[in-house]
Amino acid sequence: MSSALHTVSATDTLAGRVLHDTGVAVAECYQCGKCSAGCPLADEMDITPSQILRMLQLEMPELDDEVLRSHTIWLCLTCEMCYARCPKEIDLPKVMDSLRAESLRRKVAHPKARDIIAFHKSFLDSIRTCGRLYEILLIVAYKVRTRHLLQDLLMAPKLFVRGKLNPIPELIRGRSHMARIFQRAQRKDG
Repeated sequence: MSSALHTVSATDTLAGRVLHDTGVAVAECYQCGKCSAGCPLADEMDITPSQILRMLQLEMPELDDEVLRSHTIWLCLTCEMCYARCPKEIDLPKVMDSLRAESLRRKVAHPKARDIIAFHKSFLDSIRTCGRLYEILLIVAYKVRTRHLLQDLLMAPKLFVRGKLNPIPELIRGRSHMARIFQRAQRKDG
Protein backbone atom coordinates (compact mmCIF):
# COMPACT_ATOMS: atom_id res chain seq x y z
CA MET A 1 0.00 0.00 0.00
CA SER A 2 1.65 3.18 -1.12
CA SER A 3 0.32 6.65 -0.88
CA ALA A 4 1.70 9.43 -2.96
CA LEU A 5 1.96 12.68 -1.13
CA HIS A 6 1.33 15.73 -3.20
CA THR A 7 3.41 18.63 -2.01
CA VAL A 8 2.20 22.05 -3.01
CA SER A 9 4.85 24.19 -4.59
CA ALA A 10 4.98 27.90 -3.80
CA THR A 11 4.31 28.62 -7.47
CA ASP A 12 1.18 26.42 -7.60
CA THR A 13 -0.89 29.42 -6.55
CA LEU A 14 -1.03 32.78 -8.24
CA ALA A 15 0.13 34.51 -5.05
CA GLY A 16 3.09 32.14 -4.93
CA ARG A 17 3.92 32.84 -8.55
CA VAL A 18 3.73 36.60 -7.90
CA LEU A 19 6.05 36.19 -4.90
CA HIS A 20 8.47 34.10 -6.96
CA ASP A 21 8.46 36.52 -9.92
CA THR A 22 8.46 39.84 -8.04
CA GLY A 23 9.48 39.23 -4.45
CA VAL A 24 6.23 40.90 -3.32
CA ALA A 25 4.38 39.03 -0.58
CA VAL A 26 0.68 39.83 -1.01
CA ALA A 27 0.02 38.08 2.32
CA GLU A 28 1.42 41.15 4.09
CA CYS A 29 -1.54 43.29 3.00
CA TYR A 30 -3.92 43.89 5.90
CA GLN A 31 -6.68 45.39 3.74
CA CYS A 32 -6.59 49.02 4.86
CA GLY A 33 -7.88 50.04 1.41
CA LYS A 34 -5.52 53.00 0.95
CA CYS A 35 -4.40 51.61 -2.43
CA SER A 36 -7.97 51.59 -3.75
CA ALA A 37 -8.80 54.97 -2.20
CA GLY A 38 -5.82 56.62 -3.88
CA CYS A 39 -6.08 54.91 -7.27
CA PRO A 40 -7.07 57.42 -9.98
CA LEU A 41 -8.77 54.66 -12.00
CA ALA A 42 -10.50 52.73 -9.20
CA ASP A 43 -13.93 53.89 -10.41
CA GLU A 44 -13.26 52.33 -13.83
CA MET A 45 -12.02 49.00 -12.47
CA ASP A 46 -14.15 45.88 -12.15
CA ILE A 47 -12.19 44.80 -9.05
CA THR A 48 -10.44 47.34 -6.81
CA PRO A 49 -6.70 46.98 -6.13
CA SER A 50 -7.29 45.97 -2.49
CA GLN A 51 -9.77 43.32 -3.65
CA ILE A 52 -7.17 41.98 -6.09
CA LEU A 53 -4.75 41.56 -3.18
CA ARG A 54 -7.41 39.88 -1.03
CA MET A 55 -8.33 37.47 -3.82
CA LEU A 56 -4.66 36.55 -4.20
CA GLN A 57 -4.32 36.05 -0.44
CA LEU A 58 -7.17 33.52 -0.41
CA GLU A 59 -5.21 31.32 -2.88
CA MET A 60 -8.35 29.86 -4.44
CA PRO A 61 -7.94 28.76 -8.09
CA GLU A 62 -11.31 30.23 -9.12
CA LEU A 63 -10.36 33.61 -7.65
CA ASP A 64 -6.92 33.43 -9.27
CA ASP A 65 -8.66 32.90 -12.59
CA GLU A 66 -11.02 35.83 -11.93
CA VAL A 67 -8.03 38.08 -11.17
CA LEU A 68 -6.26 37.11 -14.40
CA ARG A 69 -9.42 37.67 -16.45
CA SER A 70 -10.17 41.03 -14.83
CA HIS A 71 -10.02 44.35 -16.63
CA THR A 72 -8.42 45.93 -13.57
CA ILE A 73 -4.95 44.51 -14.17
CA TRP A 74 -4.94 46.14 -17.61
CA LEU A 75 -6.23 49.52 -16.41
CA CYS A 76 -3.51 49.96 -13.79
CA LEU A 77 -1.34 52.91 -14.82
CA THR A 78 1.56 51.85 -12.58
CA CYS A 79 1.53 55.44 -11.31
CA GLU A 80 2.64 54.08 -7.90
CA MET A 81 0.06 56.09 -5.93
CA CYS A 82 -0.96 52.83 -4.22
CA TYR A 83 2.64 52.00 -3.41
CA ALA A 84 3.26 55.47 -1.97
CA ARG A 85 0.15 55.23 0.25
CA CYS A 86 0.62 51.62 1.41
CA PRO A 87 1.67 51.39 5.09
CA LYS A 88 3.16 47.94 4.36
CA GLU A 89 4.96 49.19 1.23
CA ILE A 90 3.46 46.49 -0.98
CA ASP A 91 4.61 47.17 -4.53
CA LEU A 92 1.21 46.77 -6.17
CA PRO A 93 2.35 48.08 -9.59
CA LYS A 94 4.93 45.28 -9.68
CA VAL A 95 2.17 42.80 -8.76
CA MET A 96 -0.03 44.15 -11.58
CA ASP A 97 2.84 43.77 -14.08
CA SER A 98 3.27 40.16 -12.99
CA LEU A 99 -0.49 39.52 -13.26
CA ARG A 100 -0.59 40.99 -16.77
CA ALA A 101 2.31 38.77 -17.86
CA GLU A 102 0.62 35.71 -16.36
CA SER A 103 -2.69 36.63 -18.00
CA LEU A 104 -0.98 36.83 -21.38
CA ARG A 105 0.91 33.59 -20.75
CA ARG A 106 -2.33 31.76 -19.98
CA LYS A 107 -4.16 33.56 -22.81
CA VAL A 108 -7.00 34.70 -20.56
CA ALA A 109 -6.71 38.49 -20.92
CA HIS A 110 -9.94 40.48 -20.64
CA PRO A 111 -11.48 41.18 -24.08
CA LYS A 112 -11.62 44.94 -23.36
CA ALA A 113 -7.83 44.91 -22.92
CA ARG A 114 -7.25 44.11 -26.60
CA ASP A 115 -6.23 47.68 -27.53
CA ILE A 116 -4.06 48.06 -24.43
CA ILE A 117 -2.21 44.84 -25.27
CA ALA A 118 -1.83 45.94 -28.91
CA PHE A 119 -0.31 49.25 -27.78
CA HIS A 120 2.04 47.46 -25.38
CA LYS A 121 3.28 45.09 -28.10
CA SER A 122 3.64 47.92 -30.62
CA PHE A 123 5.61 50.01 -28.12
CA LEU A 124 8.00 47.15 -27.40
CA ASP A 125 8.41 46.41 -31.11
CA SER A 126 9.45 50.03 -31.66
CA ILE A 127 12.03 49.84 -28.86
CA ARG A 128 13.29 46.45 -30.07
CA THR A 129 13.71 47.71 -33.64
CA CYS A 130 15.12 51.21 -33.11
CA GLY A 131 16.51 51.06 -29.60
CA ARG A 132 14.14 53.85 -28.60
CA LEU A 133 10.60 54.95 -29.33
CA TYR A 134 9.90 55.67 -33.00
CA GLU A 135 6.42 57.17 -33.04
CA ILE A 136 5.55 56.37 -36.66
CA LEU A 137 6.40 52.68 -36.23
CA LEU A 138 4.43 52.64 -32.99
CA ILE A 139 1.37 54.21 -34.64
CA VAL A 140 1.47 51.98 -37.72
CA ALA A 141 1.95 48.78 -35.70
CA TYR A 142 -0.85 49.78 -33.31
CA LYS A 143 -3.24 50.65 -36.15
CA VAL A 144 -2.55 47.34 -37.91
CA ARG A 145 -3.00 45.31 -34.71
CA THR A 146 -6.23 47.03 -33.68
CA ARG A 147 -7.61 47.70 -37.17
CA HIS A 148 -8.42 51.27 -36.07
CA LEU A 149 -6.90 52.48 -39.33
CA LEU A 150 -8.86 55.72 -39.69
CA GLN A 151 -8.98 56.70 -36.02
CA ASP A 152 -7.06 59.98 -35.46
CA LEU A 153 -6.00 60.04 -39.11
CA LEU A 154 -6.50 63.81 -39.41
CA MET A 155 -4.15 64.41 -36.50
CA ALA A 156 -1.09 62.99 -38.31
CA PRO A 157 -0.50 65.91 -40.72
CA LYS A 158 -0.73 68.42 -37.85
CA LEU A 159 1.81 66.45 -35.82
CA PHE A 160 4.10 66.13 -38.81
CA VAL A 161 4.00 69.90 -39.54
CA ARG A 162 4.77 70.68 -35.89
CA GLY A 163 7.78 68.34 -35.99
CA LYS A 164 6.26 65.83 -33.59
CA LEU A 165 6.49 62.95 -36.09
CA ASN A 166 9.91 62.43 -37.58
CA PRO A 167 9.70 60.31 -40.76
CA ILE A 168 13.24 59.00 -40.21
CA PRO A 169 13.81 56.95 -37.06
CA GLU A 170 16.50 58.04 -34.66
CA LEU A 171 18.50 54.85 -34.11
CA ILE A 172 20.64 54.44 -31.03
CA ARG A 173 24.16 53.09 -31.08
CA GLY A 174 24.55 49.63 -29.67
CA ARG A 175 21.16 48.29 -30.74
CA SER A 176 22.69 44.81 -30.48
CA HIS A 177 22.86 45.35 -26.70
CA MET A 178 19.17 46.19 -26.71
CA ALA A 179 18.47 43.03 -28.73
CA ARG A 180 20.28 40.96 -26.09
CA ILE A 181 18.17 42.52 -23.34
CA PHE A 182 15.01 41.51 -25.20
CA GLN A 183 16.37 37.99 -25.78
CA ARG A 184 17.18 37.56 -22.07
CA ALA A 185 13.73 38.80 -21.09
CA GLN A 186 12.11 36.44 -23.58
CA ARG A 187 14.08 33.46 -22.25
CA LYS A 188 13.06 34.34 -18.71
CA ASP A 189 9.38 34.54 -19.68
CA GLY A 190 9.48 31.46 -21.92
